Amino acid sequence: MKIMLCPLNGARNINEFVYGGEVKAMPNHQTCSDKQWAEYVFYSDNTIKVVREWWFHSASSYWFIAERNTASDEIIRSYDPSEIFSDSVNFDHGLNHDGVKERDNG
Repeated sequence: MKIMLCPLNGARNINEFVYGGEVKAMPNHQTCSDKQWAEYVFYSDNTIKVVREWWFHSASSYWFIAERNTASDEIIRSYDPSEIFSDSVNFDHGLNHDGVKERDNG
């Protein structure tokens, strides 16, 4: 059984986690092209090295970062995203729950 160390919940079975992709610079979602956004979301470097990746602990809904060696699949370190990020991104932009832009009555 493979174990992953979750910064919030401690050592857990790897089956409790969902891979979220590589940690990489996000293009400006308001000004980038569809191609740039697709490359950010869907493409990875895919080389043998130590990579920083987003991981999600599904039982606690906790996102964190893990450093993993892609050759050996060894998880070297895991930590809270606040260690490298100080801001979060708001994708709302005045949309209602149906994804429709709300009217500005002001």
